[in-house]
Amino acid sequence: MSDEILNKYPELAIEGIPTIKQRLDICNDAVTQMAIGASRACIKKWGRSVSDITHMVYVSSSEARLPGGDLYLAGGLGLSPETQRVMLYFSGCSGGVAGLRVAKDIAENNPGSRVLLATSETTIIGFKPPSVDRPYDLVGVALFGDGAGAMVIGTDPVPVTESPLFELHTAIQNFLPNTEKTIDGRLTEEGISFKLARELPQIIEDNIEGFCHKLIGVAGLTDKDYNKMFWAVHPGGPAILNRMEKRLDLLPDKLNASRRALMDYGNASSNTIVYVLEYMIEESRKMKAGAANCDWGLILAFGPGITFEGILARNLTI
Repeated sequence: MSDEILNKYPELAIEGIPTIKQRLDICNDAVTQMAIGASRACIKKWGRSVSDITHMVYVSSSEARLPGGDLYLAGGLGLSPETQRVMLYFSGCSGGVAGLRVAKDIAENNPGSRVLLATSETTIIGFKPPSVDRPYDLVGVALFGDGAGAMVIGTDPVPVTESPLFELHTAIQNFLPNTEKTIDGRLTEEGISFKLARELPQIIEDNIEGFCHKLIGVAGLTDKDYNKMFWAVHPGGPAILNRMEKRLDLLPDKLNASRRALMDYGNASSNTIVYVLEYMIEESRKMKAGAANCDWGLILAFGPGITFEGILARNLTI
């Protein structure tokens, strides 16, 4: 939110007025422009032509329209009309890792393909004017942020041209029965209304160990290897990271990338895992050769459902 937007749409600062049309007018354009910017930067770093993108996965919980933002992103990037698109709407905080899982499946089942994963979010869709009756809203304003992210996923990297960063080995998704009200979002005439139950961090703490065991067992790892692995965790909030660290007995530096992303960008919903992985790469390149770390690790996120998304991966930059 900004003074410029409030000057143009003063009704957004008045509670009880239907503003969904105004919000979507702002958000639909904003998420497209942010996604285009992030995707162009990603493709430039990738080093190949935009014409080599064969598939696209677009993730957002900040817009609603037909056709969807995936089409406008494809047009803004100049992608081929033959580009095959998948759109993930309203996956919330787990959307980024869900998008990675879908992109991984597409790449593995389409030899030679290159999948652009783009995420884009803005908090304007759920902005509420300050109210003494809702002091908790101030926590949301402080915690959540706007932004976009992008990655390119594929198999069989081209030597010299492509420098892979992570190998996505195994991806799983689980939902926890009877927790669908814990993260509750409704699209109303005043935008999206979110309610997060106070027990959310506890629920994640109670279930995280079993979920991680399912993933690391594939690589023959156990809980004794936790502090040798890397941890790329969507930072839903400080309480979630603190409880994970305590339950899994992680060393303080294991969640550094997640804490940095939260501090610098806030919880930017589906985008945040992109920022976490970027910080993870930065930290990996600073590591001393022969350090007591393995290249295996977990990419994790938690969203509405409650849904756990996880990917067992190898960091190829170590």
